[in-house]
Amino acid sequence: MAHESEYDDALVTLLELIWGEGYMAPGGDGNVAKIAEGLDMRDKRVLEIGCGIGGPAFFLVRNYGANVVGTDLEPQLLELARQRAKKYGLEAKTDFQLVEPGPLGFPDESFDFVISSGAFTQIEYKVEMLKDVLRVLKPGGVFSCYEWMKSEGDYSEDMHYWFKLEGLTYALETPERYEELLSATGFVDVSVVERSDWYRKKAREEYELLRDKLYPRAVELIGEEHAAHRLENWRSMMVVCDKGELRQAYARGHKPQ
Repeated sequence: MAHESEYDDALVTLLELIWGEGYMAPGGDGNVAKIAEGLDMRDKRVLEIGCGIGGPAFFLVRNYGANVVGTDLEPQLLELARQRAKKYGLEAKTDFQLVEPGPLGFPDESFDFVISSGAFTQIEYKVEMLKDVLRVLKPGGVFSCYEWMKSEGDYSEDMHYWFKLEGLTYALETPERYEELLSATGFVDVSVVERSDWYRKKAREEYELLRDKLYPRAVELIGEEHAAHRLENWRSMMVVCDKGELRQAYARGHKPQ
């Protein structure tokens, strides 16, 4: 089944306005540095699942000397990533590939690292994807990601309202369940470090920034209707973050030697 695009130009423009050039997940360069913390990526092959418009890949090339293959389901995002790679002179160290939902189209043991920032948040069949990540990793390789997660129990009306405003597909797990999935899949030295307190504060800062300083620019870029919708979107996200229903964590696992 073909993937239906969920990121239009207006949403991408707004996310970059809030999260920084090249980024479609919170935290910008600092978030990617946290994902790569302690990992020697120089001249190593890194697969990024859900590369979006290329921000994390460019950061890893410039700061870690990595060779990054980025994959995504959305051709318009990849085209923008390729244009920017050419603009920045990073074409030799980056490769952005369009993929379909399902197994990764790479040979066994072909990457030293697999990273992701927010992509697994939208993947329903996590066990199958994690098994495939394990397959493409070299022995001793590392999977490291930043994910949005959830609290225990059913979604509240506030969460359903936020989902509706987001207009994106979410398949959230608890941090505890995520750790179980990584271990059950075959990863070792698994760790899941919750950072909900950090993003709870960050979401409020982003909302205040969008409501005040950035709002005129948002209207200019995407129009009054889109800007108002996204402002309410951010307010609703702040609510579920404050309630502890929407959680954030860094997860990591190693492929056995």
